Amino acid sequence: MELSKNYTPSTVEQKWYSHWQAQGYFTSTVDHTKPAYTVVIPPPNVTGVLHMGHTLNETVQDILIRRARMTGHNACWVPGSDHASIATEAKVVQMLKEKGIEKNDLTRAEFLKYAFEWKEKYGNIIYDQIKKLGCSVDWDRVSFTMDKHYYDAVLRTFVDLYNKGLIYRGARMINWDVAAQTALSDEEVEFKDVEGKLYYIKYVIAPDDDVVNEANAIKWGTNEQPYITIATQRPETIMGDTAVCFNPTDERYTWLKGKKVIVPLINKAVPVIYDSYVDATFGTGCLKVTPAHDINDYNIGLRHQLEVIDTLNSDGTISEAGVIHVGVDRFKARKLIVAQLAQQGLLVKEEAYPTRMGYSQRTGVVVEPKISTQWFLKMTNLAAPALEAVTSGHIKIHPGDRFLATYKHWLENVKDWCISRQLWWGQQIPAWYDAQGNMVVATTIEEAKLEMQKITTQDIATITLTQDADVLDTWFSSWLWPIEVFKGITNPNNEEINYYYPTATLVTGQDIIFFWVARMVMAGMEYRNQIPFNDVYFTGMVRDKQGRKMSKSLGNSPDLLELIAQYGADAVRFGIMISSPAGNDLLFDEGSLEQGKFFNNKLWNALKLIKMWEANQSNTINTENDFAISWFSNRLAITQSQVTTLLKEFKLNEALKTIYSLIWDDYCSWYLEWIKPNYGEAIPTHVYTATVLYYEQLMVLLHPFMPFITEELYHQVSTRTPGDDVCIYQIPTPATANELILEKGNLLQQYITAIRDVRNKQQLKPKDTIQVYLDAQDYASFNHITQVLAKQVNAANIQPNTEPVHNAITLVIGTHTVYVTSDSIVPVNDATQIIALEKELQHLQGFLQGVLKKLSNEKFVANAKPEVLATEQQKQADALDKINKIEAILQGMQADS
Repeated sequence: MELSKNYTPSTVEQKWYSHWQAQGYFTSTVDHTKPAYTVVIPPPNVTGVLHMGHTLNETVQDILIRRARMTGHNACWVPGSDHASIATEAKVVQMLKEKGIEKNDLTRAEFLKYAFEWKEKYGNIIYDQIKKLGCSVDWDRVSFTMDKHYYDAVLRTFVDLYNKGLIYRGARMINWDVAAQTALSDEEVEFKDVEGKLYYIKYVIAPDDDVVNEANAIKWGTNEQPYITIATQRPETIMGDTAVCFNPTDERYTWLKGKKVIVPLINKAVPVIYDSYVDATFGTGCLKVTPAHDINDYNIGLRHQLEVIDTLNSDGTISEAGVIHVGVDRFKARKLIVAQLAQQGLLVKEEAYPTRMGYSQRTGVVVEPKISTQWFLKMTNLAAPALEAVTSGHIKIHPGDRFLATYKHWLENVKDWCISRQLWWGQQIPAWYDAQGNMVVATTIEEAKLEMQKITTQDIATITLTQDADVLDTWFSSWLWPIEVFKGITNPNNEEINYYYPTATLVTGQDIIFFWVARMVMAGMEYRNQIPFNDVYFTGMVRDKQGRKMSKSLGNSPDLLELIAQYGADAVRFGIMISSPAGNDLLFDEGSLEQGKFFNNKLWNALKLIKMWEANQSNTINTENDFAISWFSNRLAITQSQVTTLLKEFKLNEALKTIYSLIWDDYCSWYLEWIKPNYGEAIPTHVYTATVLYYEQLMVLLHPFMPFITEELYHQVSTRTPGDDVCIYQIPTPATANELILEKGNLLQQYITAIRDVRNKQQLKPKDTIQVYLDAQDYASFNHITQVLAKQVNAANIQPNTEPVHNAITLVIGTHTVYVTSDSIVPVNDATQIIALEKELQHLQGFLQGVLKKLSNEKFVANAKPEVLATEQQKQADALDKINKIEAILQGMQADS
């Protein structure tokens, strides 16, 4: 079959993905003859589509799982999705509104029916995209965090932790999302540096008789009554003030002891208190205490037994307790209150103020601190074994130097986890209440009735129970992910959990190190007494060329399917991996995808060249190409070893670059050129056979990174028997490379490059021949390598020399000297050569001084990695060798002149 001019991904990708699936290559079952290599896909939200962060994450996982499959492991990659309580409920509520239906008009069961319908309609979109990207997941194992067994596992876990005394219910200050109208955990609040405002407000000192009326309020608005000034960022909360507070050491305000002040606008007298929390140097040194709306105020309130007045409704509007502007949005109320304060002469001034504001990661709205009765999980006891698992090295984090400290800091300072959410979509909390307010915790209502019988005298037949309306935080389900996808909670000792768990590698984003990674370790240690994974690989954040995080709101996140349609899945995978060092953020540029497309065509064109030779082979045996064959065999072997090491170290970006260089430079630019037969000549069969074998091995090496094109080319280059697919090719242990042959090949490349440069500078025509003289020692050791050199530079002959060749162009390559002459080259006198060599000598001496300066730096030598230090020492040795060589040549030339 004649190959097309360029590689066309669209005709290849669906064909091979269907083939792999039909052959069952992605399906994994327990097989004790092979070691398991398990990866669980971080479950993307059922609401979503693959963005570029997902693309990077899934590509990394597929590289690891394909490589494992090809190295004798029983590779199992489990796909699935997360129900994403807040995000999905918001989507469903929006859909219902578009149909004219309000959530509050539905029963819980009716709403969940709509939610599951929405999930079925949109939930599989992301799976289709994963297939398009070429991900080799086991589609027989798709899991969803609201599957029945998974739902049951979450409830069992809740009940177990409650019975262990680790889960409790109570009123505490929590983070409140006014858009989703639910509690959030601390980790779901994203703090941003913003420019806010400080409003300086007069609080009038109350008269001793504490009489407060409208007439007096107007009078106090003037300067006839003494007042203090308090700076606040949130004037809309003043209606919830229950005290004003000063530092007890602040002498400016000791005269106020025992007095009261009047809260502006609502004319309420509140006490003056003193607490060491107050910073006397901040603002005016006065603090208005609003226990319902600030965690620090709340703690002060507890110490001083202050009233808690919540002036905000759950949707962020002013509540009845706020007295004024009831039902008005909090930020609109702020503007109205500021205007009123100014009108009454109570606003002293406004000033810009840099601050940190908490935003909901789910809805993007400003989070409100709120006193609320919620369910909490005690974290301290769970955190200790999770911390030890990493610090002991049982779990290795990559790159560890960046993220180990972050992981440790969070676990060492962990707070109790607010696990309840005021939603309907999710696992409903298995707590049950009777009419008298008694509570029990049980997975089913039947079990709950039995538990209730133990604490009441009611007959089980007459007990009426109501289940807690809240659902559990999504992360409370996903922290069980690597366990329950194998039913390790609902069926603790089944064959699969014992075989596949712990998983091999977790690939995830650094932004969920607290939400998910640390908590999975906690769950694993608690319920399996085992770590959930051996390695954690953190991918970087994908940003645009301006350094901004990619997001839909900025419109800077490209559509994955459009990119695949334009460039092909392999080019997309190549582009995102070639620019993605481990753990570091990457600046996404479509130019890297273009590079991937060019690489596809390079592979395609190399195949076309090889296929051109297929029909014109000769059984003639000669040694002309023996060195090229031997050299590339060793280049392949050493690269295979390097790639194996790099993948073990999770340096996937470096591994891809290494393979890319081997194919583009060593195979295509050097090897194929060295063995290419002259025009009209046949290629020796043994050379062709070796060339095809190397091409096949390159496809095997590259396959985990670019699976579609490598499978296609593997089948195009040779006829295959059924089942001979690169997808399941078992990679042999790399051979030991012959360093001497590699050194000769490297020197040969340098010779060819330098001599071609001479030809170009001398503007020689391709047909013009040259004469090349090598050091006699090199010539003797090169044997038939000189044949390759002569052919590549069009040299009439290659000769040895024992002394300088006059009127020739002198090249110093490392510690080797090469002379080039030709009838077509303008004669070069020794004086010109001496000037050129002295210039190069001066450059080398400067370079050497820079290296020596670095090596004489004790701090550098003490802190540099061994490989970095070795590189600098090698630079020193090479520079000294070359300097000595040039000085010897100059000495000889100057003596002759």
